[in-house]
Amino acid sequence: MVHLVRVLFYTLVVRPFLALVIGLRVKGREHLERDAQLLIVSNHNSHLDTLVLLDLIGPWRMHRFRPVAAADYFQKSAPLDAVTSLLFNILPIRRTGGDAAGDPIEVMASALDGGDSLIIYPEGTRGEPEQMARFRSGAGRLIARYPQLEVIPVYLDGMGRILPKGSWYPVPFIGRVNVGAPRRMEGTPAEITAALEAAVRELKRACRGE
Repeated sequence: MVHLVRVLFYTLVVRPFLALVIGLRVKGREHLERDAQLLIVSNHNSHLDTLVLLDLIGPWRMHRFRPVAAADYFQKSAPLDAVTSLLFNILPIRRTGGDAAGDPIEVMASALDGGDSLIIYPEGTRGEPEQMARFRSGAGRLIARYPQLEVIPVYLDGMGRILPKGSWYPVPFIGRVNVGAPRRMEGTPAEITAALEAAVRELKRACRGE
């Protein structure tokens, strides 16, 4: 039943919205069409980011992907928790406090060990529209622990203008997505974090023709 609801929601609501209101343009979509376990690493400016990535993954495959999201935001009320779990299959993590069982790295590692693929936003939160903040070390620490995991960098352009932080009403702008080729990454967590950020910034430059 959950799977059917997601398929109907993305097929009948999300996909027409992205096509007609945003006019989404995508480069490198084929890189997401893989059966391997994946870690998708993207910049983050808008709640639209997760909708776009899950739609590109496709409603028949998205049950295998869990967007990492802040528990203090998405679980602050029972209705919001129910909706985000149903439609987005989020992996909630606590950003502050907690014991070892609540360590974000351990929560993500447990999901990977269970066979899930993850969507991670290393900036940690939605930033200013169309601005990239420095990446935090969590993704680098996770990849250093799973060096055989295939990593796909993604740059999302325009989402921060279409639905910026604090807004609930989308504004029609062209949205673009640049998906990088899958790769495996090795090194220290700091080296991997720097390489991830560099990869996403390179996708940004290519997306904008810089």
